[in-house]
Amino acid sequence: MFRPTPLAPTPLAGALAAVLATVPAAAALHAQEPTPPPGAESGRCATPDSIAIVGNSRVSAATIRADAGLTAGQQLNVRTIQRAIKDLFATGNFDDVRVSCVGGDATTPRATLVVSVVERPVLGDVAVEGVTRVSKGSVKDRVDLLIGRPIDPAQVTRAVTRIDSLYQAAGYYLARVRPETTVVNDKVKLTFRIDEGRRLAISGVRVNGNRALKSSQIVDAMKSKPEGFWWFRKGEFDEDKYAGDLGERIPELYAGQGFVDFQVVKDTVIIDRERGKALIDLTVSEGPRYKVGSFEATGNRRFNTEEIARFYPFAKEGVTLGQRVGSVVRRRHLAPAGVFDRQRWDDATNKVRTAYANEGYIYATIRPVVDRQVVGPDSQHVVNLRWEINEDTPAIINRVDIAGNDYTTEQCIRDQLVILPGDVFNQDRLIRSYQNIGNLNFFETPIAQPDVRPTENGKDVDIVFKVKEKRTGNVNFGASAGQGTGLGGFLGLDQPNMFGQCKRVSAQFQYGAYINDFNVSY
Repeated sequence: MFRPTPLAPTPLAGALAAVLATVPAAAALHAQEPTPPPGAESGRCATPDSIAIVGNSRVSAATIRADAGLTAGQQLNVRTIQRAIKDLFATGNFDDVRVSCVGGDATTPRATLVVSVVERPVLGDVAVEGVTRVSKGSVKDRVDLLIGRPIDPAQVTRAVTRIDSLYQAAGYYLARVRPETTVVNDKVKLTFRIDEGRRLAISGVRVNGNRALKSSQIVDAMKSKPEGFWWFRKGEFDEDKYAGDLGERIPELYAGQGFVDFQVVKDTVIIDRERGKALIDLTVSEGPRYKVGSFEATGNRRFNTEEIARFYPFAKEGVTLGQRVGSVVRRRHLAPAGVFDRQRWDDATNKVRTAYANEGYIYATIRPVVDRQVVGPDSQHVVNLRWEINEDTPAIINRVDIAGNDYTTEQCIRDQLVILPGDVFNQDRLIRSYQNIGNLNFFETPIAQPDVRPTENGKDVDIVFKVKEKRTGNVNFGASAGQGTGLGGFLGLDQPNMFGQCKRVSAQFQYGAYINDFNVSY
């Protein structure tokens, strides 16, 4: 996606030409083995009388000599020259470094070691243009270039790649990033111009390895759907939705049909950049379909086995009307009778947890166990289900606190609570109290969830309801004037939380040529 842009042949812009080169070219520049100057190991050039620096304007000659580690009269060899060139490149200040020798012969007896450098321009500013489909701040965060430092071609290429990856994650695989430069006050302004293009469209989904479920059923469960005939079926590819399809929605579909060993073995997105289309190619391993075997509950004392069994979702054959309606609304295929459904098992487990929480056993743990077995001469795959229950002891409510009410009195709020200190903790009554406070309409919504904190003994709990006051009440008025009726109007006040006491006060005064009316209600 990186498209280099040629620069104007100015001295400074010419120095930046390598910035817009590809990484292999830049890497080759650094990786090349420097060629020592002729005669560096023999004659006067092996011990130069002086060292000259050529081509520098920003970096001083003394700094270059120090970075290179070269001094006049020093004995030179191939390794010395190679190390000097390598050290100068390592400073990040130069695009090119060359070493040559002048003199050292009969004509010019004094030998001069000449270090020719091409300085990298300094970055003065970075701009991003053409961003509309994603956050501009997110794009700028992908550019890790430092203002006031020499421009490194590898860092520019890396920034282009990171911006490209950001757009790919958002589904814009057709985006193009083009860096451009302008020289301002001897510094370079680097602009990343982005042609976002349109979002990649899914042309189709191909599923391999599925036998029990049709490909259409799998596609129905996905949010990444192919484009269709109607305008609202754009089929836009979204990386997050696609990840959710692979990690959640497709496995949940199979788990609801008894395929608890299901795996997505391979997924590939085949992209046609010319047409802006993508084909999703999936390979799945369904595994065997498991039927429901035995069931038991262990560790239960507060509820007997018969009461626990009421929550067991596979006790009755057939599907209820509510389950059928729910499957249609959620576009979920129901499993055949007797087949293990992971979602129904998880929902039932949560109901058991709620039942214990309503009795104060908030520290109870219900561990659902799915034991896979192969039984019978026909090697039937079944799952034996078990709830391993550790009830612990019921929690008693130690304190109920209200926080954040600056205007509304605490007693007004406490009148809405159906859960009190000294009660056994009850999840349903906690939720009802939370809803009652919200229904007052005196606080900003949604109200924060109640904070249930264990006490020091680790068994009882303190409950904190957190609210945030909002403005209540209103004043309204109006006026009119008419021929023969004179000036008239009204003035009204309505306050549902007068003085924070949860008392409603309403007053209205109407006046005119033929009416003077004052109403107050409390």
